[in-house]
Amino acid sequence: MVETNKENISLQHPLLEAKGVTHSFDYQLFSNIDLSLEKKESIAIIGTSGSGKSTLLNIFSSLLRPNKGEIYYNNQNIFKLSNKQILELRKSDFGIIFQAHYLFRGFNAMENLQISELLSGNVIDQELLEKLQIDHILEQGIGELSGGQQQRLSTARVLTKKPKVIFADEPTGNLDKQTAMQLMDILFEYIEQYNAGLIIVTHENEIAHRCDKIYKLINYKLERIK
Repeated sequence: MVETNKENISLQHPLLEAKGVTHSFDYQLFSNIDLSLEKKESIAIIGTSGSGKSTLLNIFSSLLRPNKGEIYYNNQNIFKLSNKQILELRKSDFGIIFQAHYLFRGFNAMENLQISELLSGNVIDQELLEKLQIDHILEQGIGELSGGQQQRLSTARVLTKKPKVIFADEPTGNLDKQTAMQLMDILFEYIEQYNAGLIIVTHENEIAHRCDKIYKLINYKLERIK
């Protein structure tokens, strides 16, 4: 019985794993980045502006192919998949909360959520909307919403998909401290409930220290500080 348990443990793989990720544009951003994310785990990435945090998140989430290195999801190299398979992965398993929100401005708040509902086949969670304090703004156009309301709506749209990995780029940047903490509570509750993982880029130390691990992108490397 004990031997079987050891065998099962040895066969387990991280939910998401980066190996030797290197990237540059006209200048070097980072080199030989390794990272692993387990189920129910949260990781924060911090660093100075321009250090490459958002670029690294884009690589982890399949939006950008690195110059070198591999990203594995459920032990499968995602950059060996076809474009169609990668799109399906983003649609079903990856949830990306962008700093710029990317909401459909021609639709109201509810219609933005309904698009996610339609694509994922999941029902909009009314309790989630109440927790995010956006249940009263659903008939408003996107241009009528504050930056903080758009941020929370973007988060609700992503969580409606029920993703297995959430990638969040400054998800609390437009929020006051209390609302930011409430949003993080929701994300932490989500990954615990759905056996998911979270990687967040943030410049807010208090937010970062609520995560299980903290890495700092400095001198082209990802240095673990927690």
